[in-house]
Amino acid sequence: MGLIDPDRFRESFERYSSIGATDREGLHRLALSEADGRVRDEFVADLEELGLSVRVDELGNVFGRRPGTEDLAPVLIGSHLDSQPKGGRYDGQLGVLSALETLRTFEDEGVETERPIEIVNWTNEEGSRFKPALTGSGAYVGAHDVETVLAETDENGTTVEEALEEIGYRGTEPVGPDEVPDSALELHVEQGPALEEADRRIGVVEGVLGMVWLEATVRGDADHAGPSPMHTRSDALVAAADVVTAVRRMAGRLDDDVVTTVGELTVEPNSVNVIPAEATFTVDVRSYDDEVVAGAVDRVEEELRAACGREGTEFELSELWRIPRTEFAPRVADAVEAAAAGSDSPAMRMTSGAGHDASYLAELTDAGMIFVPSVDGRTHNEREFTEWEDAVAGAEVFARTTRRLAGTGDGEGGRR
Repeated sequence: MGLIDPDRFRESFERYSSIGATDREGLHRLALSEADGRVRDEFVADLEELGLSVRVDELGNVFGRRPGTEDLAPVLIGSHLDSQPKGGRYDGQLGVLSALETLRTFEDEGVETERPIEIVNWTNEEGSRFKPALTGSGAYVGAHDVETVLAETDENGTTVEEALEEIGYRGTEPVGPDEVPDSALELHVEQGPALEEADRRIGVVEGVLGMVWLEATVRGDADHAGPSPMHTRSDALVAAADVVTAVRRMAGRLDDDVVTTVGELTVEPNSVNVIPAEATFTVDVRSYDDEVVAGAVDRVEEELRAACGREGTEFELSELWRIPRTEFAPRVADAVEAAAAGSDSPAMRMTSGAGHDASYLAELTDAGMIFVPSVDGRTHNEREFTEWEDAVAGAEVFARTTRRLAGTGDGEGGRR
């Protein structure tokens, strides 16, 4: 027999999805935007309706606490409500709403847990408007300096602090835990094809790939596209393009699990008849082997040096962000696997290619994740889709796992 109410869960999903909805059934709800402010209001109202104690910290992380029967460290559950630009409705949001439905179910059933449970919406997980990604969770564990984060700006020069003030979520609580959580659990869509290909509904996530973000700037000389002979040119874009191609090709040569991406590229002066004087681009490299990631950074620098040598240009390379590979706690993974078996949901153990808030939480406590399938592996676009039966199965496993971690006096609780 299921724990959660599928109809209520679906109603919440549709209601939240209407805030920042796109014409193509996607979601455009950038961190600390007006739409993000409205969905946060909805979330807080739902927490207050449950009678939870709500608090907001200086970076806008929103917490709701359900007390336990004993004076023990809490179980932390949740994800994020911000989206990619014209992204999908499932990324992040499904995890927050699974946690919300879990607490609603516990209230319905009169479930008392030994441990308190804290539900959370993390600020700026995506990193699409403000960098770095995983801002709220990273600051919570001490990986990001709060004042530095508050001073970060978007492309229009708006700071994180100003954006928080504008939507009313510049909280007063200090960033960080009052007490270290006993454990942390996050549900997320897989954002890849592995579960679908294996015909499994539940991913028991054992770890996350390590990753690094780089920014490269190549500088040449602007000149007229007509009179300038080819042999005299110092074309920044040509050199950058050579490196972009090399980044794509180096993935399979470094290791089997390596993935490489150039996601941003800007050109100056960006005129049809002017030789580009400057090209700036990002590089994203991921692998479960941190040494391979480090080697990839060296390789990118080598490719830049070679390309710029050929084109008579110069370059600068900087590191925007790095996070080592994450290994989740075996006891949380075991609890997820047991919960999946208890709900007759076929499960498999796997690693994640995408970074998540749980990645940072694993530095602080025993953390773990549950994945549900993404149709065709699509994500970070409006076509992102998860079959609703899979979403319900994931929420059911999430509720059962939370119950195991929080303990109900039946021998299934977490550590004391």
